[in-house]
Amino acid sequence: MTDEPTSLEDLPGVGPATAEKLQEAGYTTIESVAVVSPRVLASDADVGEQTAAKIISAAKQAADIGGFETGDIVLERRKKVGKIKTSSETLDDLLGGGVETQSITELYGEFGSGKTQVAHQLAVNVQRQLEDGGLEGSALIIDTENTFRPERITQMAEDIEMDAGEVLSSIHVARAYNSNHQMLLVEKASELADDLRESGKPGRLLVADSLTAHFRAEYMGRGTLADRQQRLNKHMHDLMRFGDLNNTAIVVTNQVQSKPDAFFGDPTRPIGGHIVGHTATFRIYLRKSKGDKRIARLVDSPHLPDGEAVFSVTTPGIRD
Repeated sequence: MTDEPTSLEDLPGVGPATAEKLQEAGYTTIESVAVVSPRVLASDADVGEQTAAKIISAAKQAADIGGFETGDIVLERRKKVGKIKTSSETLDDLLGGGVETQSITELYGEFGSGKTQVAHQLAVNVQRQLEDGGLEGSALIIDTENTFRPERITQMAEDIEMDAGEVLSSIHVARAYNSNHQMLLVEKASELADDLRESGKPGRLLVADSLTAHFRAEYMGRGTLADRQQRLNKHMHDLMRFGDLNNTAIVVTNQVQSKPDAFFGDPTRPIGGHIVGHTATFRIYLRKSKGDKRIARLVDSPHLPDGEAVFSVTTPGIRD
């Protein structure tokens, strides 16, 4: 091809009918096709795996994805990464300046440890100006446990003198009723992200609160563990792909369980095992302290040292 493909129909092997199937499956850009596996694309587009591989290869070439590149180019691309402030300087310092886009940040801890409160604060702060620690964008929330409270958003917005009505109108909430619905909502989020990009207030934050509740309830017993982990792995990678393609911060909250054979140290372990642990870019363990104080411990990060931060959950929101 002498001309670079600019739309799905320009890709070899993609006619009008196939392009329509791809769009219905959530592939709206050449970049979204470039990062999928041939088996998944073959199933979604109802084509053979060889055809799917050719389509993906052409999409990768057009989108300039999939080859080797030098470290200085990676560094230049990293400059596009944005950070959302949490309204707590100590927590921001722990995270290297805030919650990063193009990354998955996992918040895990017991009930009442502040996971949902931090998520609410980020949904407000992402809408602030760049100089105020925001990204001038919208927030998308996948609510699996009916924990989203617009009243809480109003409190947080009014305390920093933002119009609560405008803030709420830029938070898009979807209630997930089971794990299948939860996974489907990531596809719906991709469609919404395209609309938000055109509106001038792009989706810069996607929250899944909580990530594992439905998977934990639906897949009971050791016999279902492999199926659960496989589906959870796909869900995490769908979230990661969404973050990469849209320059969005992905924040997931996670439940915990107690490990009965742990005789020393903290027996609390996050749900999801190694699948969630390896896929999340940043892992933060939240736990309750005295009064309104909470302790955040950075458990895993690709470039930041382990450490702890103390912050407070107050009526106005997250504070030092």
